[in-house]
Amino acid sequence: MMTTRAMTAAFGLAILISASDMAAAASFDCDQKELKPDEKAICDNRALNDADVRMATTFELLSGLLAMGSRGTLQDEQTAWLKKRQECGADAACLKATYDERMKQLGETYKNINRPL
Repeated sequence: MMTTRAMTAAFGLAILISASDMAAAASFDCDQKELKPDEKAICDNRALNDADVRMATTFELLSGLLAMGSRGTLQDEQTAWLKKRQECGADAACLKATYDERMKQLGETYKNINRPL
């Protein structure tokens, strides 16, 4: 089992790597023929694209750290968040706020992981 220090280091490293990767692409295929308006806006906006990569990386990391029941809850929250993101359409300010909110939620999830003493 990972120690708290190891989990913190892994979490921080994943965030740093995803934030610094200049060649990163959105967590979905930007070359799809029929992108939804939110997806097109994310593909066309570097800051939103980077936010998407950070969020997806953080989500994947947390999925691996959580127990099975908590993982299901995290997935349900992600599905609800994706619907909320889609409601933004191509509105970049709305999309940025939605990503900021999701990263805050994922950060809280990380803080609340049960760790051995």
